[in-house]
Amino acid sequence: MKETIIQTRTLNMSVLDAGQGPLVLFCHGFPETKYAWRHQINALAQAGYRAVAPDMRGYGNTDAPEHLDQYTVFHAVGDLVALLDALGEQQAVVVGHDWGATIAWQAALLRPDRFRAVVALSVPMMGQPPVPPSKIFPQTEEALFYTLYFQEPKLAEEEFSRDVSLTLRKLIFAASGEAGRRKPGDGTPNPFGMVVRSTGLLANLPTPARLPAWLPSREFDQLVRAFELSGFTGGLNYYRNLDRNWELLQGCVGQLVRVPALFMIGERDTGFSIPGMDQIIAAMPNLVSDLRGSYVLQDAGHWLQQERPTEVSELTIKFLREL
Repeated sequence: MKETIIQTRTLNMSVLDAGQGPLVLFCHGFPETKYAWRHQINALAQAGYRAVAPDMRGYGNTDAPEHLDQYTVFHAVGDLVALLDALGEQQAVVVGHDWGATIAWQAALLRPDRFRAVVALSVPMMGQPPVPPSKIFPQTEEALFYTLYFQEPKLAEEEFSRDVSLTLRKLIFAASGEAGRRKPGDGTPNPFGMVVRSTGLLANLPTPARLPAWLPSREFDQLVRAFELSGFTGGLNYYRNLDRNWELLQGCVGQLVRVPALFMIGERDTGFSIPGMDQIIAAMPNLVSDLRGSYVLQDAGHWLQQERPTEVSELTIKFLREL
């Protein structure tokens, strides 16, 4: 597994690259980097595939465009197409987690000629709501949904940047399977829920005594260095384009993802506990015409490919071999 900078027509992208064979592209989410896919990169390379994972725009050593409006899903899908061209590849299977899953779904929807199949973790394919997302997310005088908290430029950055290591330690633990069963009323912390306006997102999250067993200190320190280098603005700008994405994707309403698809989510994922999410997942075949599997991994939290690396790799390889 080698780390290189690849100059594409849209960005200079830092990527991990391993193996030879059919190309598989991996897209990470927030707050992650390309190293979130380290287990799958090695597993797929050994299984006869070329595995490439970029730092997405705004993250790690990849370029971070200055303007907020340059972080739409169209920009992100464009980066992937440009990366394919720079790699000299005509097609790839695209695999995504969290925000990377949203981008992977849209890549498969918009460019099925370039992305021949899709694997999504944590975020199912969802139809367009009737109004912009910011009109749907809940808020009161005292608190607001985390995606709304992320909207104001510099607000979340200032909170997260005070102590990058503590921020990541809290976010990772609270969204992991180790935080609790994540059942109604059981007190499992949730970093991706309601945020108290007066105190911010981190104040009500526990400070874990140690890192989860699946995240070695060396890997965590690497993640901390990456966000000390890049800051959090790039990653937060994806959230700041939710309404813009809604506007731009109106032309795709009613369009189906027709390439082969696979979906996985952790039983203890923060997203899985959102009311109605089980129905959204169950209804995915209405939007994804060739969904070949939908898996809930027991006791796993949001960081699925790191918490359950063997299962995620095995399910992905099985899916790839059946294409």
